[in-house]
Amino acid sequence: MAKPAIVVTGGSGRMGRMLCDLARASDAMRLAGVVEAPGHDWAGRDLGAATGGAEIGVPVTDDPSSLVAGADAVIDFTTPAATVAMARLCAASGTAHIVGTTGLSLEDIAAIDAAGTRTVVVRAGNMSLGVNLLTALVRQVAASLDADYDIEIVEAHHRRKVDAPSGTALMLGEAAAEGRGVDLGEVADRGRDGITGARTRGDIGFAAIRGGDVVGEHDVIFAGAGERLVLRHVASDRSVFARGALRAALWAQGRAPGAYDMRDVLNLR
Repeated sequence: MAKPAIVVTGGSGRMGRMLCDLARASDAMRLAGVVEAPGHDWAGRDLGAATGGAEIGVPVTDDPSSLVAGADAVIDFTTPAATVAMARLCAASGTAHIVGTTGLSLEDIAAIDAAGTRTVVVRAGNMSLGVNLLTALVRQVAASLDADYDIEIVEAHHRRKVDAPSGTALMLGEAAAEGRGVDLGEVADRGRDGITGARTRGDIGFAAIRGGDVVGEHDVIFAGAGERLVLRHVASDRSVFARGALRAALWAQGRAPGAYDMRDVLNLR
């Protein structure tokens, strides 16, 4: 049986390079190509040569149409606009779309998930096993503790991260809201400055820290009278995100079209 052909978008970025390295090292898949932004220095070259080595037979292109059409899955950790465009391309060719892009608006998410009517879409704010187990725990704890327990989500990332709260923090917030049976959009408190007044009962608060080379740290705090419960995940190596994405790409093979997430991949529903 042929190995699934995997395409990585944004291959020159930190996550992109890691995805390419892990895909090439895997016995379960084949790295078929890399997509870069129009006019990128790597476009039209072989990946090996673009990274300063010998050619390895993996093309880099800034015109992904034919490459995506011949692939079994695209792994996408890029920008919202690029991911929405890729979703349409994957839908047209029936190629599975594995989305780890963060900073997506509600409109972006709707456009990406709409591709699930024609192909497999796996979208998650975080693809690590640990974070998705944490998400399941947050949902369960939130369902068990009433609004007398204030929920606060604190996240820390490296100085180059451009969006806040992180996609993972929002994913955890969604899990907490789901456990409480409320709409996160109605209870999220994403910014405090100045004289804010007392905390609103039932709100889910967010705080973001940016600095240094922090890979990713997330705390979900349930603060009640006389006690606090803190659920925490610390990522020390971003390969955990890449490995989860590759696992999702393999899981997607042979699945019916639909919009899925890592709960489906890890059988956590």
